[in-house]
Amino acid sequence: MAGLPVYFEQRVVGAIDVDKSGPGFTYDEGWIRLRGAFAISTTMPLTLDRIGPEVFLPWAANLLPENEQLRTLGQLLGMARSDVIGLLSAIGGDTAGALSIGQPGRTSSVQWRPLATPDDLEAVLDDLPNKPFLVGEEGVSMSLAGAQSKLAVAVDEGGRICIPMNGSPSTHILKPDSPRLPGGVQNEAFCLTLARRMKISTPEVATGTAGKRTFLLVKRYDRTDVGGRWRRLHQEDYCQALGIPPSAKYEANQTGIRGPTLKDMFEVTRRRLPPTEIIRLLDLVVLNILCCNTDAHAKNYAIMIRGNGASLAPIYDIMCGEVWGNVTRNLAQTVGGKSRGNDLSGRDWQRFARECGLNPRQVVDRVGALAKSAIAEAEAAGSEVAAMPAGPHELLKPTRQAIERRARLLLARLQELGDEEALKAAHPNAQPAEQEGKLEGNRAV
Repeated sequence: MAGLPVYFEQRVVGAIDVDKSGPGFTYDEGWIRLRGAFAISTTMPLTLDRIGPEVFLPWAANLLPENEQLRTLGQLLGMARSDVIGLLSAIGGDTAGALSIGQPGRTSSVQWRPLATPDDLEAVLDDLPNKPFLVGEEGVSMSLAGAQSKLAVAVDEGGRICIPMNGSPSTHILKPDSPRLPGGVQNEAFCLTLARRMKISTPEVATGTAGKRTFLLVKRYDRTDVGGRWRRLHQEDYCQALGIPPSAKYEANQTGIRGPTLKDMFEVTRRRLPPTEIIRLLDLVVLNILCCNTDAHAKNYAIMIRGNGASLAPIYDIMCGEVWGNVTRNLAQTVGGKSRGNDLSGRDWQRFARECGLNPRQVVDRVGALAKSAIAEAEAAGSEVAAMPAGPHELLKPTRQAIERRARLLLARLQELGDEEALKAAHPNAQPAEQEGKLEGNRAV
């Protein structure tokens, strides 16, 4: 097959080509016939027909980093930031999800290059702003989406942090501290630890130190160790699932492209995923509100894709923005027409439920239950993070307190219901009660 090959480990999935209309993708016939073959996107079902640029290009662009990292990569590689396929051909060896672009993906750890000392790791972290993803180093090819500085790494059996080489898989994502967001390592560790304690699916996290630097180490949920072989699991974020480029990932944006709304995300979940995932998506939305995460755009939700179906990915990239003065208080996506978490009342959650095809009464109940759980688990989550290798930070306690305040405020304002719901609450026997176990209006979940 001509063009830039795309692999799942050693198997060819298809190829990218560029014609006068732009970049497109064609599945390999052998891949389509393969038992267990998966589509690379919920927007690109298995077919022998070429998938054109109107569908493929937004999906591919979402595999690349953004903003300053993308600008620096383009300068280092001598490519335009808009040259999505050229950039992926250079750094797409290890991407989010299961695919390797341009070269086969390995499953062994033989090609991991250990960073022998903390000083070695500190030097890499210090150089990341000038050399995103270690671009230009022999044998290194990796790409992670998003604007935040980060690095795909592997952790070997001895706990050493390693650089994956020559198509070897990464196992963790390392996020270094940032002077722009002091305490961000402990902040994100706290939010993810709190989510786990609230029984919401999260990746494993730990903090660490390298000289004067601290970092968050997040185990990749799209990698799994199977008998000593690191297998890749496929995923896509909700911008990819909705066919939206990364530049339009916020509901409110100035690109001229309508940004993704929560209604859009629930609709695609309803079409593509099992009904149980509706409840899980609601939990992730509420968790982001509880944690004062104002960067919960559509790229920070994702779908796991398998040959036999799809499911929601664990929550990730969640931080409490309330503790920093230089972070917006506006939500990435409105809830019931409101853009501030502190302004949300029971009426707003009811409006949100109706917009998204959910049961208003049970959405309000679920928000209340999760708020109570956050309050109950916050102190223990803080103690867990303080005990991690990087230790506490002066912003760890304010982070916990900000989330507790948000949870209490949400609980108090849930009582502000719309007239119809207030009437039902005052006269519960006036109409038949809602059927147990239903969250969507007329859809059993």
